[in-house]
Amino acid sequence: MSRRALRSLAAAFALLACAAVTGAQPPAHTLRFLWEEAPFPRAHASTLVEAPDGSLVAAWFGGSGEGREDVGIWSSRRPRGGDWSPPVELFKEPGQPAWNPVLFRAGETIRLYFKVGPSPRSWSGAHMQSTTSGERWSDPVWLPAGMLGPVRAKPITLASGEVLAGTSLETYRTWSSWTEISADGGETWSKNGPILFGDPERDRIGSIQPTLLEIEPGVIRALFRTPRRLGKIATSLSRDGGRSWAPLELTDLDHPSAGIDSLRLDDGRCLLLYNPSTDRRTPLSLAVSFDDGVTWRDFLIVEELPDEESGELSYPAMIQDAAGDLQITYTWNRRRIRHATVPLALVPSRP
Repeated sequence: MSRRALRSLAAAFALLACAAVTGAQPPAHTLRFLWEEAPFPRAHASTLVEAPDGSLVAAWFGGSGEGREDVGIWSSRRPRGGDWSPPVELFKEPGQPAWNPVLFRAGETIRLYFKVGPSPRSWSGAHMQSTTSGERWSDPVWLPAGMLGPVRAKPITLASGEVLAGTSLETYRTWSSWTEISADGGETWSKNGPILFGDPERDRIGSIQPTLLEIEPGVIRALFRTPRRLGKIATSLSRDGGRSWAPLELTDLDHPSAGIDSLRLDDGRCLLLYNPSTDRRTPLSLAVSFDDGVTWRDFLIVEELPDEESGELSYPAMIQDAAGDLQITYTWNRRRIRHATVPLALVPSRP
């Protein structure tokens, strides 16, 4: 039996287990596109947040293709119980592409971080803010040179009240991950790192795009994207709020070098959204951990492309809404952004 077939079978058993425990048919997750028509042919790297008024706000970069000069930052809103609004361009730097927006809410303020520049090796960080649940935005503010803000995955607010973001650098020869810490809700940042394997050969390869879980007050588990030649997601642990980190280690989670996202529920269950493959960015799967991210079990295939179909389901973003359900966005074949709602009841309970 193929690895893909085994994953599908495992997901089916997870749903059957849910039905056995509750005595009812398990709920279904839903899929929808953010738009049917848009003024751009390509889209990638989405992010989302729940606004103070209960609406969902999503952002992504869109244009004729990643890295091209016409690529800007776009956004759409979905009022509670409503439909997604038509895409609106929030930012466009003349002659330069935009990259990797990240939404983060601090109280009544939503911050939008993004990058601008010819490539990840030479981009600059900026942010905008909204106090109107994403309806109107401030002018951009550029971060100081060397400070990027969250590079792909959402920041988290720690028990201390500080905001911790994962960031990374991609140079000509190496990748490296860092963290940035904010004591003022995401306005300014201090930088910590790099986070390394402690092995010269692997450190020359490196990691990028960390996603973060606070598993105890001040104790952070990070999960990292690695180059395809490693084929696994990496992890590290910090015991001082993200200021210093244990050496990176490879997990047993297959990885095609693609974006990942994670989330810790209030009851301690940890979730990971990723592509469990070493060669394709499909399927997009959810996994759960009951031991603070040490071991993981896949339980739901959010979406999967057929073996004979090219394309990708990638760069996911995941939040838990006020009702407790999971809200997810991700790239669909570089042409559109898909939105999935996963009822909390689909997440397996502790064994």
